[in-house]
Amino acid sequence: MGEQRNITIFDTTLRDGEQSPGCSMNLTEKVELARALERLGVDVIEAGFPAASKGDFEAVRTVASEMRDSAVCGLARSLEADVSAAAEAVSGAARPRIHVFCATSEIHRRHKLKRAKEEIVRMSVDAVRQARNHTDDVEFSPEDASRTEWDFLVEITRAVIDAGATTVNIPDTVGYAMPEQFAALIRHLRENVPNIDRAVISVHCHDDLGLAVANSLAAVHAGAGQVECTVNGIGERAGNASMEEVVMAIKTRRDFFNADCRVDTSRIYPTSRLVSSVTGLHVQRNKAIVGENAFAHEAGIHQHGVMANRETYEIMRPEDIGVPPSRLVLGKHSGRHAFKQRIEALGYSLETEQIDNAFEKFKTLADKKKHVFDADIEALIDEQIERTSELWTLQGVQTTAGSNTVPTATVTVMRDRERLTDAATGDGPVDAVYEAIQRITCVSLELVDYSLRAITSGKDAQGEVTIEVEHNGRRFRTRGVSTDIVEASARAFLSAVNRAATRTNGDRQKPPQP
Repeated sequence: MGEQRNITIFDTTLRDGEQSPGCSMNLTEKVELARALERLGVDVIEAGFPAASKGDFEAVRTVASEMRDSAVCGLARSLEADVSAAAEAVSGAARPRIHVFCATSEIHRRHKLKRAKEEIVRMSVDAVRQARNHTDDVEFSPEDASRTEWDFLVEITRAVIDAGATTVNIPDTVGYAMPEQFAALIRHLRENVPNIDRAVISVHCHDDLGLAVANSLAAVHAGAGQVECTVNGIGERAGNASMEEVVMAIKTRRDFFNADCRVDTSRIYPTSRLVSSVTGLHVQRNKAIVGENAFAHEAGIHQHGVMANRETYEIMRPEDIGVPPSRLVLGKHSGRHAFKQRIEALGYSLETEQIDNAFEKFKTLADKKKHVFDADIEALIDEQIERTSELWTLQGVQTTAGSNTVPTATVTVMRDRERLTDAATGDGPVDAVYEAIQRITCVSLELVDYSLRAITSGKDAQGEVTIEVEHNGRRFRTRGVSTDIVEASARAFLSAVNRAATRTNGDRQKPPQP
């Protein structure tokens, strides 16, 4: 079979993943996720699109300055200004990469770029050469490659490699390809691009037909050396190839792929939980690898088989991906050291002040609940991550409601050490709370979606409220947690107000997708 290959894992959760509707992240959240991705062991972190906005530029630059092991990548169109912005943003990285792209398919050439093939090749080559003036690690993507004529794909791939591209990424931008077809394309490039040995072939697959992981793995089997993916498969439209599924497929079936990757799989589950918490996108229960049912066995014959020999129905162990052996972890008598250890075990890396604040919240929660679970701890940590960018903090909520009473809410918030209180009525207690918060902050939001779930079991469980709001034409999700669901609702809405007032992404332009 030959020597086992190492597959580069290129994670674009912070760039393509953030473009899931409602999943914009602030700077603090991006940095925390980048730290988690580096601990996970991904080879490349695509931190954003620097030319899109000042906020995106700053996020890429901050992530680049902090990462010491993973390469940090900035995305750029084949435009001089874009490449310059990406180069400046990643200049502080220990391992900087610039990712340049240009659309190549006939439908994009005719209707979007309105340019001939020769001009697209020239633009791409010029951008790659410009990028090489700043770093030796340059990636090029022919956008919509899976719908591009194969002869033109060969031509532009050869040209950008001659110009200095060290990775050529073949995107299935709209999730159109079939696995056999996509594998054949990768083999065609390997066999027909004369200088292909000077670059790594990468793939970036979308999940519009549910085939992103299948196409990515087919490409790996055909010789691709890098896979671009996101945690939990989040991303544009139906999402991207799921990082955890790609990684565990490669590792579980080393015999088939004759390949491996350097990801520490024991960090997969906590990283998945962190992404879910930050974005507000819950992982479906039957999601492969990280779903709650991934290692559950309901049928009696399955249960009997697993008890007799785990391998009868499990090809992976929960501990392989970092699922905690027990969800019941701490109580009100637990100390700060044990609390800090559990935070680290869950995959978080917090500053001392954040840990101290979370510990105080934990002690308060432990007085209310008999048992404190991992999910409770995660909720407290997520609150600390979000608090760094708060303008307003919730001090208190009081509501009056009933079948023969007009729902009324009184809300008190703090800003710059000043207590602000106002009251409002609404269709229900939650609506009244939201009206009061908007009166205090003078920030108007449109509530698009509201969901409530119990984080853990039991009548003393914390309620998690996740909302999606729209502000100035842009949607984003926030969450709030409390044993009181009205208070949880208030926290979620105030978090949305803070996000609207302080979001770092600014008026971000949305780039075409490689």
